Amino acid sequence: MSHAAFLPRARRKPLGLTPRQERRFNLLAGVLILLMVLGWAVAVADQYLRRPEPDETTPTPARALASRFTDPRATDTAYLDDAPLDFLDTLRGQSGKLQVALRAPGDTLTSPKEKPAPELSARFEAPSGRETVSEDFTAPKNPGVYKLAVEMNKATRPIDDLRVITLVPFAEKKNDRIGLYYLGRWPFEGRGAPPRPAYANPTGFIEVTLQNQDTPVSEHFKLRDFLTKDQFDVWPKYLLIDSRLIDKLELIVQELQAEGHPVDHVQIMSGFRTPIYNHSGGNTGGRASLSRHMYGDAADIFVDNDRNGVMDDLNGDGRIDPADAEVIARAAERVEGKYPALVGGVGIYPACCGHGPFTHVDVRGYRARWRGTGNG
Repeated sequence: MSHAAFLPRARRKPLGLTPRQERRFNLLAGVLILLMVLGWAVAVADQYLRRPEPDETTPTPARALASRFTDPRATDTAYLDDAPLDFLDTLRGQSGKLQVALRAPGDTLTSPKEKPAPELSARFEAPSGRETVSEDFTAPKNPGVYKLAVEMNKATRPIDDLRVITLVPFAEKKNDRIGLYYLGRWPFEGRGAPPRPAYANPTGFIEVTLQNQDTPVSEHFKLRDFLTKDQFDVWPKYLLIDSRLIDKLELIVQELQAEGHPVDHVQIMSGFRTPIYNHSGGNTGGRASLSRHMYGDAADIFVDNDRNGVMDDLNGDGRIDPADAEVIARAAERVEGKYPALVGGVGIYPACCGHGPFTHVDVRGYRARWRGTGNG
């Protein structure tokens, strides 16, 4: 046996770290990781503090979702707020109660002083459902009663309390009638220029059908309230109404109510009269040959809240007489004082010929006052 086998082996150093070195390494690594985390947190905080102010118009997903429910111009809501629609206020008159705009074919709804915003357009819907769009708010060419809506971009706002009525041109009258409906001849038709513009031939007529006769023209009145009381079975009928007259009647109602007279129903005893009816229809006593009724700007009225067909006791004296008609006349006087553009005639009439007392009101353009004895 070799003696080399009995020599001690050389001491070898163990591989890896000693427990003490391992503890030092772990401590150093933990410190480095902590420093890295702190550095990352400081960087994030710095970026947060340096961020720009949020842009409220930037369409984030959350904001876009919220806008579907809160934005009045969102296409899903199909709604326009009231601000762009202020120009329609002029169509409602001084009373704010008008519910129709009467226009000849191709006329614009608004005046040059009250133009709609350029981004707005009008949508007209005929009774048939057919729709036309006008960017300049021009009335439809075909006569009829139209629903109105205002559009901006793809949003639509129906104007439920306002109708646009395109008139049938006066030239459609042939042989004193349109279709089967007799109108007659106006006082200066074919006789040269009238003495005043107020006596010129009408521009056109409202075509009234069985279907549209209940169309409101204002808060208290409908188309059928102003129809001539003849040719009962003939349809369509043709009607003249001056918007200023409707406005004046609504203002008279407001004056009466402000004075303490509740007004639920105003009866139009006589509104528009065709020339043929004015001259020969019904009781012609007291009718003027140039009656404003033929021009659609006059009405004989009385307050009839109980709808018994006669004037109510407005002054509370226990009698139905011309004194009650005077209450309406004084209200009309106050309206003209506040709104000179609505000046016209006011007549007081007693009971006669199967009817009670009433008040004549018109907007002829100049002041006239009288007491009558006949039909107004």
